[in-house]
Amino acid sequence: MTYTRITVDSSDHVLFMGLNRPDKRNAFDLEMYSELSQAYAELHNNDNLRCGVLFGHGGHFTSGLELDKWTGVFSSGKLEIPEGCIHPLGLDEDNRCRKPVVMAVSGICYTIGFELLLAQDIRVAASDARIALLEVKRGIYPVCGGTVRLFEEIGWGNAMRYLLTGDEMSAAEAYRLGLVQEVVDPGKELNRATEIAENIAKRAPLGVMAALKSARIARVESTKLALERLMPDLYPLMKSEDAKEGVMSFIERREARYKGR
Repeated sequence: MTYTRITVDSSDHVLFMGLNRPDKRNAFDLEMYSELSQAYAELHNNDNLRCGVLFGHGGHFTSGLELDKWTGVFSSGKLEIPEGCIHPLGLDEDNRCRKPVVMAVSGICYTIGFELLLAQDIRVAASDARIALLEVKRGIYPVCGGTVRLFEEIGWGNAMRYLLTGDEMSAAEAYRLGLVQEVVDPGKELNRATEIAENIAKRAPLGVMAALKSARIARVESTKLALERLMPDLYPLMKSEDAKEGVMSFIERREARYKGR
C-alpha cells in the first residue's frame, strides 16, 4: 500500500500512523481519511501489531476537514470507506479496530480531529493543544461521533458547552474534564504516547483485545450484556498459549513473553 497523505511505520508491535500534510496543518481531504481507514485495517488484521499510535506531523494534529472537499459526502448522507477497511472514527461498532490506539495531540485539533480523539482509547495532549468542534460555526453539526461520545466522556452540560458554541478547549481543560489522560510539554506528546503503546504491547494481546471488547460492549450495548459475556469470553482465552505463559511467569516471578496465541 502506498500512502501519500499519512505515514505508516511499525516498531516493537506498535503501528505509528501520522497525518502528513503539514503545509495544510494536516487538513483532512477524502484521500487522507481513506488512507487512514486502510492503516486501521492493517492494525486490525496484522497479528504482529498489538497497539496503534495516531499523531500529526508538523506541530498540529489537524486543522479539521477541508470542508469544500466533503460537501458531496455530506450531501450524500453517507461516509463510505474502501472495502475491507475500518473507520478510524469507529462509526461501525460491528467493525471497529480490535486493538487499542493511543492518540497524541499537539497544536490545533479541530472538527474531525476532536472526533478522532473521542474515538481513540487513550489520549495524550501537548500543553499547547487547542481542541474544538467548529461545525456549528460552519452551518452544520458534528457527524462523526462528537454528539454521541462527548457527553459520555465529560457530562451533558460540559459537552453542550463546547458542542453548541464551537469554542476552543485548552489542554488543561481537556485534562480537567477527563478527555485526555496526560498533558505534557509540546514536542513530548508523541514520545509519551509511544511509551504507553509499548507498555500495552508488552501485555497479552488476546487479553488486551478481550478487555477492550468487553468495555466497548458495556459502553455501546449494555452493562448487562457485558457482564453476561465475561466468563464465556474468558473461556477460549484460558486455552491459549498466552494464558499458560501468564501463569508460568507468575509462578517463576519473571516478565511474561507473550506471542498472541
